[in-house]
Amino acid sequence: MMLQNLLERAIAALGKGVFFSKSLIQVGLRYADDALPESHHHRKWVIVGFFSLPVLGAVVAIAGSVQNSPVDSALQNSEVVVEAVELNLAEQGIYTFDPLVAEERIRRGDTLVGLLERMGVNTTGLAPFLGQDKVARNLVNLRAGRVLTVQQTASGDLQWLRYKSGVDEDRQESILIQKSNGVFSAKLESVNFEKQIVFRAGRIESSLFAAADKAGLPDSVAIQLTEIFSSDIDFHRELRKGDEFKVVYEDLTLEGRSARSGRVLAVEFVNNNKPYKAYWFTPSGNGTAGYYNEDGRSLKKSFLRSPLAFSRISSGFTPRRFHPIQQRWKAHNGVDYAAPTGTPIMATASGTVKFSGWQNGYGNFVEIQHHSGYSTAYAHLSRFGKGVKVGQKVEQGDVIGYVGATGWATGPHLHYEFRVNRVPKNPLSITVAQAEPLDRVSIGEFKRVQLALDRRMELATAQRVARAQ
Repeated sequence: MMLQNLLERAIAALGKGVFFSKSLIQVGLRYADDALPESHHHRKWVIVGFFSLPVLGAVVAIAGSVQNSPVDSALQNSEVVVEAVELNLAEQGIYTFDPLVAEERIRRGDTLVGLLERMGVNTTGLAPFLGQDKVARNLVNLRAGRVLTVQQTASGDLQWLRYKSGVDEDRQESILIQKSNGVFSAKLESVNFEKQIVFRAGRIESSLFAAADKAGLPDSVAIQLTEIFSSDIDFHRELRKGDEFKVVYEDLTLEGRSARSGRVLAVEFVNNNKPYKAYWFTPSGNGTAGYYNEDGRSLKKSFLRSPLAFSRISSGFTPRRFHPIQQRWKAHNGVDYAAPTGTPIMATASGTVKFSGWQNGYGNFVEIQHHSGYSTAYAHLSRFGKGVKVGQKVEQGDVIGYVGATGWATGPHLHYEFRVNRVPKNPLSITVAQAEPLDRVSIGEFKRVQLALDRRMELATAQRVARAQ
């Protein structure tokens, strides 16, 4: 039976070759008729021959392959035995399907059942379970942007799903729903992150975030840099083209993949040719964990240089400025920071809220009383921060409101004032006292941490230079 099939295929292939050659010769004749006049009749057959040669070769090749095929060998060799072999495809795993695992990013307004149906998963019986089980009930409200991981069979039946419900500094919590023999169950899972140390370096050409993107530095780490040096560098007006940074930070991984960025451990920032260094350090005993400079002094100053993370100064402190609304010359006792409506405003120092409400041309206004007769004021807010009321204590960096254009304002901006015993001072020129250095025991611990981080940074810098060369 096998010999008969092979002979039939060979004859069919030969027939197709003859048909194809006939078609190609006809194409050659049409080309010759168009290309040559009637008097060149003999040259036409030369062209036809040119077209025919490849086809004749192909036919000969087909004939040769048939001649040397297993069919020909079988006819000449009587000892060849053709045996039918039965294959058990099921035992070899062919045409069987492993469970399918898929991930889907949650969209705004998604429900769990709707999301699963979009993924082609059978959700029969799931909705009643979500309403009855205490753990599964947390999946009623999904947070947009998070990822749902689902395993289903080829027929679409759910085997399990995992929703990453929460993330803290060192671990991630997930809700796992499983289906076994038609019965759903739910439980909480907690997985610890694995930490690896990452080094990045960059150079400012246009902005900090542009340089961070080019260096592969996550935005969350770039923001940490601005917070670490917020008392030393005004990132609104003091950043220069050519400024450089080197940073060592934690990268938190889960299941071998980067999950999020962790804490900055060491950083060097060169601003206008002046180097600034910071190291994360936790003193033993009752010491306060935080960032310290190379001398072991805390970088947390009494006042931040700016109440906004990023913006630009639209109007400075001056004893005489033409007011755009009142149309007269008057003193401008603060600094205006232009920023989009809704930009968070930070308290520049710890203190107590002295005033929170509407105040004439200031619009929505907050005043904070600090130590030693210092106070700060924030005007034209679109709205107040949560819990910002008179008598409320706030810490440095707390959000006390959001940029707006209330009161006498021509556009969204923050009007910021710094006062000493109620006398306005220029917040851009005040001298902030340095923090006390670490004690003798803690400074020894700090120096060991500093040395280890410096060596890591030097090694990473040398490797980076070697790769560039």
